[in-house]
Amino acid sequence: MANTAHALHILVKHQTQAEDILLQLKKGAKFQTLAKKYSTCPSGKKGGDLGEFKRGTMVPQFDKVCFTCEVLTPQLVKTKFGWHIIKVLYRT
Repeated sequence: MANTAHALHILVKHQTQAEDILLQLKKGAKFQTLAKKYSTCPSGKKGGDLGEFKRGTMVPQFDKVCFTCEVLTPQLVKTKFGWHIIKVLYRT
């Protein structure tokens, strides 16, 4: 079982915007470019890069996706902060 993950994310307020960004990613848009353009999280300036973090560090919904979803496949999740598009780069 992985104890750490390295992920990128894009945080937005509305589900429709998150779904639109996810669609752009599926059409080949660069994750980091969209993060810089749309993310309301300070990590957006770094292309959405959250770095490596330990299991249990993030809010539960976010954490669950990071440690169970398919690596490198963008996932949509809602937390108390808004809507996230998460792309896990790797787990260790």
